[in-house]
Amino acid sequence: MAVDDFHNLPVSDVLPALKDALSDASEAVLQAPPGAGKTTLVPLALLNEPWLEGRKIVMLEPRRMAARACATRMARMLGEKLGETVGYSIRLESKTSEKTRIEVITEGILTRRLQADPGLEDVGLVIFDEFHERSLDSDLCLALCLQGRELFRESSPLRLLVMSATLDGDDVSQLLGGAPLITSAGRQHPVQSHFGTAHKIREPLAPAIVQLVLKALNEQPGSVLVFLPGQREINAVGRDLEKTLKAGAHADVLLAPLYGSLNMDKQQRAIDPAPAGYRKVVLATNVAETSLTIEGINSVVDSGLQREALFDPGTGMTRLATRRISRASAEQRQGRAGRLGPGQCYRLWSEEQHGRLVAHGDAEIQQADLAPLALQLLAWGVSDPVELDWLDSPPLAAWEQSLNVLEKCGALFYSEAAKPQLTPHGVRLAQMPLHPRLAHMLLVGCDIHATETACLLAAALSERNPLSAVGVDIAHTVAVLMGEQRCPSEAQGWFRRIWQQARRFARIASDVHKPRRLSIAIDSADVMGVLVASAYPDRIARRRDTSDCEYQLSNGRSASLQGDDHLAKQRWLAVADTGGHSGQSSDRIYSATALNPACFDDILSPLLHQQELVDWDNRLERFIAQCRTLCGQIEVSVEPLDTVTEEARSRALLGVVQRKGLQVLPWSKPLQQWRDRVRLMNEVCAAEGDKTWPDLSDQGLLDSLEHWLLPYLGQVARLEDFQKLDLKAILHALLPWPLPLELERLAPERMVVPSGSSIAIDYAQRPPVLAVKLQEMFGCEETPTIVGGKVALQVHLLSPAKRPLQVTQDLAGFWRSSYQDVKKEMKGRYPKHPWPDDPLGANATRHTKKRLGQA
Repeated sequence: MAVDDFHNLPVSDVLPALKDALSDASEAVLQAPPGAGKTTLVPLALLNEPWLEGRKIVMLEPRRMAARACATRMARMLGEKLGETVGYSIRLESKTSEKTRIEVITEGILTRRLQADPGLEDVGLVIFDEFHERSLDSDLCLALCLQGRELFRESSPLRLLVMSATLDGDDVSQLLGGAPLITSAGRQHPVQSHFGTAHKIREPLAPAIVQLVLKALNEQPGSVLVFLPGQREINAVGRDLEKTLKAGAHADVLLAPLYGSLNMDKQQRAIDPAPAGYRKVVLATNVAETSLTIEGINSVVDSGLQREALFDPGTGMTRLATRRISRASAEQRQGRAGRLGPGQCYRLWSEEQHGRLVAHGDAEIQQADLAPLALQLLAWGVSDPVELDWLDSPPLAAWEQSLNVLEKCGALFYSEAAKPQLTPHGVRLAQMPLHPRLAHMLLVGCDIHATETACLLAAALSERNPLSAVGVDIAHTVAVLMGEQRCPSEAQGWFRRIWQQARRFARIASDVHKPRRLSIAIDSADVMGVLVASAYPDRIARRRDTSDCEYQLSNGRSASLQGDDHLAKQRWLAVADTGGHSGQSSDRIYSATALNPACFDDILSPLLHQQELVDWDNRLERFIAQCRTLCGQIEVSVEPLDTVTEEARSRALLGVVQRKGLQVLPWSKPLQQWRDRVRLMNEVCAAEGDKTWPDLSDQGLLDSLEHWLLPYLGQVARLEDFQKLDLKAILHALLPWPLPLELERLAPERMVVPSGSSIAIDYAQRPPVLAVKLQEMFGCEETPTIVGGKVALQVHLLSPAKRPLQVTQDLAGFWRSSYQDVKKEMKGRYPKHPWPDDPLGANATRHTKKRLGQA
């Protein structure tokens, strides 16, 4: 059937404008809702445009299932077989020939083609389909295409077409240098929404979904499309629904799951119309939101949930999180019920909850592990993402973390200009179509003559493991794959798929691997641990001494095993997969294997680093000097340092005083008094611009520890040794001659009062305090001063019981005003002591009236 026969597709109305735009410019943006026909009709309509000059059209799809389905549909529209004019290339599968002019591919394949041919010389147009999904690979491919055509396609520019259903086309247009924005209407019948009661994410999902599906089947004709967050929920709902359907009046209903790892026949069964006399319930992930056309759907049941991989650069962990979808996704899902005619959408959330949904989901580049992207950019020759044009730039924290992963895998080094560059090993990793961790593991497997094990392990780690219920040990999974243990019948499809992928990995590894000069031999029992540790060096784990199932990971986090898991007794583990909730300090180990620490002596030695620790052990309260061998943050071994530099020792000891404070030193009351006298001199003189006196305040001493304390710490090894220091001599040395004499003259320790008594001055207070019995100050009208009359003492006039009667810096005023009130109150209480009417005319005394010979 010719393309011209498909004028009923809504996008056909804008095809003339699209052709004109791509003829006049090198880029365009097409905004068209689901059902408009853009995925199938646009590539066919552009196939014979003169500007293609016989080159191919490459269309990117974010999912393998969608790539295969749309290529199949286009071939049918042309009345041809797949692989003729229209073909596709996805992981593990390709249907192309020399006649192929339109090739539908997944984005990772385009990335590798760009690395091999940055100008894409045999391609005239690259179409980015479903760009609103904002996959990491689509953002990367667009950035590389923009720079590649600028550098290599000046004479015959590579044309770019970005097609999107819900994305704000203006932003994409601006990224493409003001590309024309063309908008198409959709083919959408009205869909009525039915909201439920408020549903929380952590509430059981299957019972509520089953009830909604039964409601849709009872109320509406046709088939039902059910959106669920993942394969686990699809299986749970499928089991419960199958029991209910068998027990009820729905013998004409067929169940059809639909998710990415399903085999092709079962995927096609879900996509095709139900057989005559039957209707179907398709249980799908968000793969069915936009890219696929599922025949015969009249009703949608939407859980409102999706599963996303969220990367935490702080821990290096990617966590699968179940989250609410955006409003844009909710509208996309609802629209699936309106392709054939008026439809119904049953939503498992309330109208109030709907209003709180975010408008659009986050781009994957904002929340993904960027190690694959970083590897490809470095292979492209870009050491900093800012060198390329992005709709959303890669976050800095995730970018730095990805470089750290590549460095641990031996894929990069830093040049003298501190720029990351690929090592020869990194160049080989960039040529391999899998995550850098797994690519590194494959090449390590080749080095240790364990290629088959490494390929099976890499394939098993690339997708969900149906054998995980047996236990955490990934070695069990590999044993099943190698035929050493029986494979359950329900996992036979997975078994075949893993072997197919493993054989592909083996071919890739053999093409890329460069044999070592010297063979590395390790015990067969250690192979699994070495492979997993090589791929995930940041997740090597050692059991804590205080628990049988709590582990410390080399990235610093904690992780735990179920107490009954047979790995729980292992001292060391190589962990492949962990999970947990955001904000929690400990994770759960889901996939791991035993690790022999002896492997750190040879094959895993690059994962170790040495750290000289010259510091103060706060637990032991003593100075330590050690050479620690670490795997990440795990201490593998420790030995005492034979020699310690004076600088390192000094830094450690001074750090103790800085952390604990000056109270670790042996202060006496007289020494503290002396220090306060010096502090007073420093304050008074510094206020006048005289910096003769040292600053002995807490902060001043702490800031100058290296100057005044460090020379005396040679014999300090334990905390109690600080108390043995001659602190008086150390501090007195800070006063050069003649300042000690000046201190005695200007800030004397004691003062002689009118009674003849020598009274100590309290310099700890500001102003300094002279505490003296009131009778000993009779006749003294002037307030005592120090520092050459610059500082008036605060006089505390005491009762015979040495309790303060008056605090003053104005003695003359006290005698003339307050004294008479004090005398009136105290004379009866202390009759043995003199209380003259005229204190200024009386003789100062420290004695009682009897001692003075008074009646």
